[in-house]
Amino acid sequence: MHRFTALTLVAIALLFAMGLWFGVSAVAPQIAAEWKLSEATTAWLTLAVQLGFVAGTLTSALLNLPDVISARRLCALCALAGAITNAILATFVDSVSVAIVLRFVTGMCLAGVYPPGMKLIATWFKTGRGFALGVLIGALTLGKASPYLVNVLGSDNWRVNVGIASVLAVIASILVVRFVADGPYALPNQPFDATQITRVFSNRGVRLANFGYFGHMWELYAMWTWAPVMIRASVAASGDSPRFAEAASFAVIGAGAIGCVVAGLVADRIGRPIVASAAMAGSGACCLAIGFLFGKAPVALLLLAIFWGATVVADSAQFSACVTELADPRYIGTALTLQTCIGFLITTLSIRMMPLLVARVGWEWAFAFLAPGPLLGIIAMMRLRQ
Repeated sequence: MHRFTALTLVAIALLFAMGLWFGVSAVAPQIAAEWKLSEATTAWLTLAVQLGFVAGTLTSALLNLPDVISARRLCALCALAGAITNAILATFVDSVSVAIVLRFVTGMCLAGVYPPGMKLIATWFKTGRGFALGVLIGALTLGKASPYLVNVLGSDNWRVNVGIASVLAVIASILVVRFVADGPYALPNQPFDATQITRVFSNRGVRLANFGYFGHMWELYAMWTWAPVMIRASVAASGDSPRFAEAASFAVIGAGAIGCVVAGLVADRIGRPIVASAAMAGSGACCLAIGFLFGKAPVALLLLAIFWGATVVADSAQFSACVTELADPRYIGTALTLQTCIGFLITTLSIRMMPLLVARVGWEWAFAFLAPGPLLGIIAMMRLRQ
């Protein structure tokens, strides 16, 4: 198998599997109307996935799961489990409390898809790793945006649209387990080592890359979760079509796929800290500027939001690439999983903060409170460059 064949297959698998993440969030307005939910309760349909992912990655890191068992098999098994959990919600559930529990379990399952997928690709690439992980994160980004496209093209019944995400995740599981092999740089499965958690933090290079990632994550998922809500509200205020809002949401999140690939190509040539810092500078500026266009010219808002969508995740793969290059090569899976665990824990705070800010200062200023994350991330990456 050629390394680009493996990259293509794993990227398609992550694209299909990650539709589970925002599959319910994308239809949250329909669910909220049908179940008569408040905005705060509806937000838990997304927040539960984040918390489940944190719990799953913490468990996986503590047990060294991506290093003591096959990352490929772990990825395929968890994609299948997430598909089943999501299908149960789409088919049988009429209670928000049960839905939140199932969303939590879905997040736990995705913890076994995303970090092991990155480790699997690292076994195929030593050179060009930034590009390879950029393609992977780009596919993941497009996968998370895909439920909004399904809303535009799919059924008016939210259960059908949620169910489509499960079908795609099953295909993802089959692709990984049947058609992808470990790469030539794969190491044998390692013994369990509880000290790997502390060793990750004692490595200064990994620590700085993680701090950059944590600042990036303060912004990323709050933007992905609430930008579509802001776009819907802005479109409603300006009197445009609701379908325009759904298509715009897909374009905004999906633009990150292009940003990831371009950033990966450039980072392999001029350095990961420079590229990550430039992306965070661009996205941080958008945090401050986007509110000024709320409720005004929809095209101008969309263009700025697309630029934000492209820059907000462009740096993501480079933090992971830094970890794969600086951490103990025997336990890369553990280091990546711990990085994502803490990063996603941070996202739960910024996601929960946003509706409180909107209630107090409105959409015009709410996103500005995400800007300190990219600023702190830039400081960490510039120190890593030194």
